[in-house]
Amino acid sequence: MKKAYIIGILMIVFGIGYLITASGDVSSYANFDDAKPDSTVKIAGNLVKSKPIVFDPNTNANYFSFFMEDKEGKTMQVVNYGAKPQDFEMSESIVITGQLEEDKFIASDILLKCPSKYKDQEVLLRKNG
Repeated sequence: MKKAYIIGILMIVFGIGYLITASGDVSSYANFDDAKPDSTVKIAGNLVKSKPIVFDPNTNANYFSFFMEDKEGKTMQVVNYGAKPQDFEMSESIVITGQLEEDKFIASDILLKCPSKYKDQEVLLRKNG
């Protein structure tokens, strides 16, 4: 066989292997009841605005805590050891990645779905004349 064919076959095999390993990260969203201390899950939900959001950069800039309600309606405290994301309170929904630790969910990653810039925006049209 020619070297070009061997290299082409090896590239295809490595590409397929890469796709298989990358697809392991693609998963559906779990809820707080599915979360376990020894496994990482992604949970989608909404911020509970009636409960406190704790972030004081003067005391500890690497501690951020809030309460989130998952899609099943269960509420849990979420702790992230990082800064509070910008416009956090304005988010429509939140996706957190992490694991359960005692009675809290420790989030290693927070993804916010923010409202559209143009949503519910009124446009005023005036007639000339």
